[in-house]
Amino acid sequence: MFLKRTLPLLVVFLLGLAMIIQFFIPHPVSQTFYDSMAEWVRISGAFALVLGLASFFYVHTRKIARKNKDSFYSGVAIFCLLGMAGVGIFGRGGTNGWLFSNLYRSINVSLDSTMFSLLSFYIASAAFKSFKARNAMAFALLVTAIIVMLGRVSFGSFLDGVVEWILVYPNTAAQRGITIGIGLGSIATSLKIILGIERAYLGGGD
Repeated sequence: MFLKRTLPLLVVFLLGLAMIIQFFIPHPVSQTFYDSMAEWVRISGAFALVLGLASFFYVHTRKIARKNKDSFYSGVAIFCLLGMAGVGIFGRGGTNGWLFSNLYRSINVSLDSTMFSLLSFYIASAAFKSFKARNAMAFALLVTAIIVMLGRVSFGSFLDGVVEWILVYPNTAAQRGITIGIGLGSIATSLKIILGIERAYLGGGD
């Protein structure tokens, strides 16, 4: 119980408190501590990559062994991962070589473009549902969106001044409100983790 619960909570509390003190007390000692912690974060990230690869192979090899209905796609995923890694490590020129670059551009970039093209239809559908003028606020949003969209095309250039005002004042005010909200939420979540109230990262909520 001590190693699984108490020790991680104690480490998180002490390190969180130390990072807060380091931020508000600029001193060579605190800066050295911050640099050391940044290096540990990078090292932990490398270990996370290894764990991610292990989890990837574990999940997909189990699907293949059990002849799951998606086992074909698992085989394709493993083949692509090993193929790209093999070409990047052992291929001529490494990741700057002709073969690796062409595989990346012809497959990865094309798949990314296809995925985001499909996402645009979902975004358009969500926008159409949001722009229905059910009340005054929705009507204001609908009118504002139409003005901004018209101002961004060639025949709507006469709306440039209105669009600029919308983007500079109401839009900036809303963005700053969202940013402040995100910051307050981050602080509240960080305090919950430091004080041991939020324990989901330990694998349970108790």
